[in-house]
Amino acid sequence: MKIFDEIESEVQSYARSFPRVFNRAKGEFLYDEDGTEYLDFLAGAGTLNYGHNNDRLKKPLLEYIANDGISHGLDLHTKAKGEFLEAFDEKILRPRGLEYVMQFTGPTGTNSVEAAMKLARNITGRENIISFTNGFHGVSLGSLAATGNSHHRGAAGVSLNGSSRMPFDGYLGTEIDTTEYLDKVLSDSSSGIDTPAAVIVETVQGEGGINAASFDWLRNLDVICKKHGVLLIVDDIQAGCGRTGAFFSFEEVGIYPDIVTLSKSLSGYGLPFAVVLFKPEHDLWRPGEHNGTFRGNNLAFVTAKATIDEYWSDDKFAESVKEKGRYISQRLESIVSEYGEGNFTTRGRGMFQGINCISGEFAEKVTKKCFQQNLIIETSGCDDQVIKFLCPLTISNASLAKGLDIVEKAIKEVCQGEDEMPEENDYFEDLRLIS
Repeated sequence: MKIFDEIESEVQSYARSFPRVFNRAKGEFLYDEDGTEYLDFLAGAGTLNYGHNNDRLKKPLLEYIANDGISHGLDLHTKAKGEFLEAFDEKILRPRGLEYVMQFTGPTGTNSVEAAMKLARNITGRENIISFTNGFHGVSLGSLAATGNSHHRGAAGVSLNGSSRMPFDGYLGTEIDTTEYLDKVLSDSSSGIDTPAAVIVETVQGEGGINAASFDWLRNLDVICKKHGVLLIVDDIQAGCGRTGAFFSFEEVGIYPDIVTLSKSLSGYGLPFAVVLFKPEHDLWRPGEHNGTFRGNNLAFVTAKATIDEYWSDDKFAESVKEKGRYISQRLESIVSEYGEGNFTTRGRGMFQGINCISGEFAEKVTKKCFQQNLIIETSGCDDQVIKFLCPLTISNASLAKGLDIVEKAIKEVCQGEDEMPEENDYFEDLRLIS
């Protein structure tokens, strides 16, 4: 560990929560230098929806590399890019009745958000972007302006302009529809809020605390955007690629966003890859107007196509995610009922769920106890008070049940003020429930 202490910046984060040197990974497991196995309920913060080193994706990638396939090609036309585009159009867009063109941006989520907001401003000639409380869209300056987290915003060192904040669904309580407030603000020329170019929203706020907007709220938001001539951007970077049970987190809602951002699990293999999708009529870019050296990751094209072919050619995989999501909901509701004493709540949908604890201190104690039992799981929310479940979508039923057992025991111990983890309880009854 000495070299990391001596050379790596203090900005490191996850390494502080999981102080081990990892050198191998497979499926839902990570292994450290000593060969100790860890169950991974973090999965690259939602980047490894299909697990570590998935053989179905690794084989075509290795073949591509062995055949001297192009790895870097700027925005040149390549066979790998063309095959990915064909697969995405045929198996993702057309079955969902979506007509989008695709822009390849720099390789991370914040790059796609920056491009989406810039495009919206160019289309409308307006500057303001409406974002929401507890939203997270990245840490480059434009994306950061739309991000709510004060910890990240405070590191900018400059004023963050061009965005106005509105209350997300449930922010003012379950009885208040905050889209009505947005509609009022946009309808009143004296509200002090400039008519925006776009509204950017996560259907499920990941870093903000696994806050899932209701379908009605999202539909109302879509109607209001259309009413006021405002573009709707859905940031599907963490909630997309199957995390909620459908490829896009918004498709079950029945809305058709103007612009969509994707990254994280888009490559399927953990390779950097980000895109912006937008309706053809919004494609007003001039050649090279928004570019980046690493906007052509051909290795990611190969694994992304393999991911689509293997998991999204029919509805079987999506149904398995929904089934596991129902099991997670059942277990979390049971845990909250048993130990929460009215203080805990569950949140999220699909395999994107969490337990909202009474405090960040409590949640941290739980995740530390989980790590003692070789489970890697993190927190999110404004005070890190939400235990966040981001296990691979391909996780086995046995591993899913085991991980939830570890979390339940950890919560029980923290509630009881115990220091040591007891022996694992038999969880085979849980396997029967989800088999």
